[in-house]
Amino acid sequence: MTASLIPTLPGAYYTDPAVFRQEQERVFEAMWFCAVRSSDIPSPGRFRTVQIGRESVLVSRARDNSVKAFLNICRHRGAKLCLDEEGEVKRAFQCPYHAWTYGLDGKLIAAPNLTKMPDIDRVEYGLVNVHVREWLGYVWVCLADKPPSFDEDVIGACTERLGDASAIDHYDIPNLSVGRRIVYDVQANWKLIVENFMECYHCATIHPELTEVLPEFTEGLAAQYYVGHGAEFGTEIQGFTVDGSEGLDRIPTVSEDQDRRYYAITVKPQVFINLVPDHVILHRMFPLAPDRTVVECDWLYLPSVVESGKDVSRSVELFHRVNEQDFEACERCQPAMSSRAYAKGGVLVPSEHHIGAFHEWLLERLA
Repeated sequence: MTASLIPTLPGAYYTDPAVFRQEQERVFEAMWFCAVRSSDIPSPGRFRTVQIGRESVLVSRARDNSVKAFLNICRHRGAKLCLDEEGEVKRAFQCPYHAWTYGLDGKLIAAPNLTKMPDIDRVEYGLVNVHVREWLGYVWVCLADKPPSFDEDVIGACTERLGDASAIDHYDIPNLSVGRRIVYDVQANWKLIVENFMECYHCATIHPELTEVLPEFTEGLAAQYYVGHGAEFGTEIQGFTVDGSEGLDRIPTVSEDQDRRYYAITVKPQVFINLVPDHVILHRMFPLAPDRTVVECDWLYLPSVVESGKDVSRSVELFHRVNEQDFEACERCQPAMSSRAYAKGGVLVPSEHHIGAFHEWLLERLA
């Protein structure tokens, strides 16, 4: 093989259920996983359920307004506790099978004939807690008994990309509002989506609107290629919109050197953060099968922009098109992963070397 080319993972890594099960256990269930936007559960009793690895996780807000997360499983006979993806309960979660009932803190508070069973410890037989951390206005959870360092794995990924621990704070992400959310059901392996997001070798081929706004992307080097580098808007471009027209109100704390620039961050294993002066786009991936990944994408703006009903459509449309173009490319690759032509994998060109580093990281976790 030519020295300048780097081998990829073999095709089976994108199709083999056994590999995907390893990833569920050693990646998604072992690392910090971005589950929901904090504003999705604004008050006590509001909840969302999300699939993380092999587990359904119930994320809710307790009576003291703190965020809680539990395995979405009744401790009695293992029935799924909450069947809806989101909803609200008044005071407690009740299993639809035998009516075992749990407080918003997860403690077992009632069950048929419970008073006749004094030996049942209501804390021990409460819901199984999951580690929780709030950051950037999102709820991050970890299913591991002993979670890894959040500061190193999550905040550290942003610092490593931007070169400055405080750079992401300038976007005031916790206080932004969701202006639009689009959910994509992608028939492709999660790694294909990560690899696609990390490189821009494809940008000139499939992203005409994006390269019009960010001309340097036509050169094939992704914004993630250089620490601290943000791709600069084209000279005639007014804002990060589908037609280059003026954007929305700029986030006032964005620094001068961040203005008119786009930054992209990958937080392994399942988050992409896109930063521009007037909004933030955050993707959360939920890998559900070797060939299926649901991606929930939020467009975040100043609260005044959302509350006033300003038109965000041109702003949303730019990255919505990028998403559709990217996911179509990933879905085009997925069937080929089982081809004999890809049994030993493909190759990466020099500008994609950071994908090779992603593969090395994954193989270490699966080892």
